[in-house]
Amino acid sequence: MKSFNPSESAAALAGITEVPTLCPYCGVGCALSYGVDADGTIHYARGRDGASNAERLCVKGRYGFDYAAHPQRLTKPLIRRESAYPRGPLSQFSQIDSSGPRKAGGIVDYTEVMPHFREASWEEALERIAEGFTRVRTNGGPHAMAGFGSAKGSNEEAYLFQKFMRTVIGTNNVDHCTRLCHASSVYALIEGIGSGAVTNVVRDIENAEVAILAGCNPTANHPVAASFMKQAAAAGTDLLAVNVRRPGIADYCSQYCQIKPGSDVAFYNAVMHVIIAEDLHDKAFIETRTEGFAELKAMVEEYPPAVGERLSGVPAEEIIAFARQLGQARSAMIFWGMGISQHVFGTDNARCLIALALLTGNIGRPGTGLHPLRGQNNVQGASDAGLIPMYYPGYQSVADAEVRKRFESLWGVDLPDTPGLTTAEITHAALEGDIRGLYCMGENPFLSDPDINRVREALASLDFLVVQDLFITETAEFADVILPASAFMEKCGTFTNTDRRVQKSQPVRQPPGEARQDWHILRDLAQRMGHDWNYPDESAVFDEFVKAAPLYANLSHTNIGETGRWYPCPHPDSQGERLLFADTFPIGRGRFVPAQLGTAPDLPDNDYPFILNTGRQLEHWHTGVMTRRSRALDAIAPKARVELHPDDARKLGVANEEWVELASRRGSVQVQALLTRDVAPGTLFLPMHFREAAANLLTSPALDPFGKIPEFKICAVAVNALSEVS
Repeated sequence: MKSFNPSESAAALAGITEVPTLCPYCGVGCALSYGVDADGTIHYARGRDGASNAERLCVKGRYGFDYAAHPQRLTKPLIRRESAYPRGPLSQFSQIDSSGPRKAGGIVDYTEVMPHFREASWEEALERIAEGFTRVRTNGGPHAMAGFGSAKGSNEEAYLFQKFMRTVIGTNNVDHCTRLCHASSVYALIEGIGSGAVTNVVRDIENAEVAILAGCNPTANHPVAASFMKQAAAAGTDLLAVNVRRPGIADYCSQYCQIKPGSDVAFYNAVMHVIIAEDLHDKAFIETRTEGFAELKAMVEEYPPAVGERLSGVPAEEIIAFARQLGQARSAMIFWGMGISQHVFGTDNARCLIALALLTGNIGRPGTGLHPLRGQNNVQGASDAGLIPMYYPGYQSVADAEVRKRFESLWGVDLPDTPGLTTAEITHAALEGDIRGLYCMGENPFLSDPDINRVREALASLDFLVVQDLFITETAEFADVILPASAFMEKCGTFTNTDRRVQKSQPVRQPPGEARQDWHILRDLAQRMGHDWNYPDESAVFDEFVKAAPLYANLSHTNIGETGRWYPCPHPDSQGERLLFADTFPIGRGRFVPAQLGTAPDLPDNDYPFILNTGRQLEHWHTGVMTRRSRALDAIAPKARVELHPDDARKLGVANEEWVELASRRGSVQVQALLTRDVAPGTLFLPMHFREAAANLLTSPALDPFGKIPEFKICAVAVNALSEVS
C-alpha cells in the first residue's frame, strides 16, 4: 500500500488515474478520490472538496482501503460440506464458552474454516438458496424466515433487500445495524417531530453559539466532523460535552460534565428544570410550535439541581452553568451518539435532547438543530429505504392499510400486515424455534450482537443460513451457503450520509474472481424464485426507490452528480435543503415527551462490582471485518485493551499493559489493561472490534421497549488480574 504524497513527481504517478468516489466508513460521507492503476490496484486516497469534508479525511479514509484486495476475499460461492453438519462454529475463536476465550488472531483462520466448505458455481449456489428458502417457508410459513441487510451497502441494495424479504419471502422480519446504534433516536425523533433524520448539517455548527455533544466521541468515531467542531470552537462556539467517558474533544469544550452511567435523563431533566425556573425557555416557540409543555414542566420539577447532582454525579453548580449557557444562547445545536442511544432507556435519553431543543427554540434556524451522528456510511439511507421491520421505504408504517395498499400496487404482490421482528428479537425467535431461516447480507451478528454465546446458539439452531459478504466472517462459519459480494470501491450506487446528503459512488476496481455486485445477486435470486425483477442498472432501482419513498422526490442518478444533494429536494434543480422545519414539523407541532429516570437491568453487585462500557475506537470500525484486514490500520491498533482507572488498577494490583480477565453474568474475556483517567473510577471501556477479546461476550441482550435496541453501555463485570493468559 502506498500513501499519497503531493510532492511526488509526475513520473512516479504515471499510469495512475484518480477516480472520484466516497469513503466506505462512518456516516460523515467524505468525498475522496482513489489513485488507481491499470490493474485496479489502489495506491492512495485523498479528500475531495465534498460538502461534508472540504478535502479532509481521517485515518480510516486515508489508509483503510486495501482490505478490498486482501488475499482472503471470497471469489467463488461456497457450500457447506455434509461432513460439517450439524451446523456449528468451525474456527478456534467461535468455540469459546463462558469460561473465557483463548487468545486468537485478529481475523478468521481460513485454514480452519475452508476445509468445511466446497466451491460451487453461481448456478448451483442460487439453486441451493432458492430451495432452502422455499423449504423453510413451506414448512414454517414466511415468518419463519428473517433477513439482516447492510448499512455498508448502497441505497439500491438496501431497497432491494427489504423488497426481497417482503415480496419474495413474504415477511417483514428484516432489519439492519440501525437496531444496534440509533433505533431509539429514530423512534424518539419520529415521535417528537415526525422525522427520523437530522434537522441540520454538521458544518452549520459554525453558526451555532453553543453546541451540545451528548454521549458521543466524534474525534474517534466521526473525526472529520470533529474537525469542524474544533474549528467552530476556535472561532467562538462554546462546546458542551456530556459523557461517562471523557472524549478527546473535551479539550476544546468550555464545559465537560462527566455523568454516572445511565444518568442522562436525570442530568437533562435537571438542566431543563433550571431553564424553566430561570425563565430561559423560548415561550413564543413553545406556544406556537409545540404541545405537551405542561406535562414536561411537571416532570422536570422533580429534578432540581440538587437531585440532578445526586443522581448524575455532576455538581449542582455545573448543572446550573450548563443550563444558563444553553438557555442564554441565541443558537444551539445538539449532537449525540451511541452513549445516548445504546441503552434500555435510550429512547428516553433522546426524548430529553429533543425536549431541550424544543424548550429553547433551537430548531429551524441557522446554527440550531438535532443531529444524531450516524455510525455506518449508509445507515441513514438503509433506514430511509425501509430496511427496518415496521416501516416500508420512507418510514411508512407496514401496519397502515392505506400505505400497504399503495405498496402492493407498486410491487404487485400481497404484503404481510404486521410489523416484523427486530435484530435481537430474531435471535430470540431462532432460539425458540420460530425463526428457521436467515439471509444475512453484509452483517456479522456473531460479533456485533449482545451476548455472543446466545447468538452462537441461535445461529447453530437454524435450518438454513445464507451469508453474503466479502470474507468468511465469524457468522459465515455457520452458513449453509456463502456468497462472494462486492466491496464499497467495487460498487456503483447512492449513499446517504448523516447530513441527509445523497451521494453517488463510482467503482474503482472490479470485484475479484466471480464475486458479484450485491444488487445483482438479489435480482438473480428473486428471478430464480419466480419474480420478474428486470432492473437493467442501479439507476432503475433508484428510480423505483424514489417512487416508493416521497422524501427522496426529485432526486435521480443524473442530478445527484459527483457532489450529491440533500433531501428533501424541492425540485430537480435544487441542491436540497440543509436546514429543516423553519416553519412547521411533519406532525404539525413538536411534542414534548417527558421521561423519568430508569434503571439498567445489569447493575454492579459484590460479585460484579464494575460497570463496563463498550464502543468504537479511531482506527477500527465495528466488527473489524474491513479495518483489521487493512495493513496500516491493523499495524496502528493491533490489539484490544480495556481502559481502567489508575485508582482501580492500584487496588487490583494491575499495571499498565498487564493482562486481566473481565467476567460478566454471561461470559468472560482476557485482555490487556490500559490505565487512563478518561474513565471514572468503577467504570471500564472495551472496544467492540476485537474478536479475541469480544466485548459482546459480556453485554446484556436486554432491550429498549420502544426502539428495541440492546443495552451496550451498562454491563456489570468483575475484573481479575492474571498472572498467565490461557
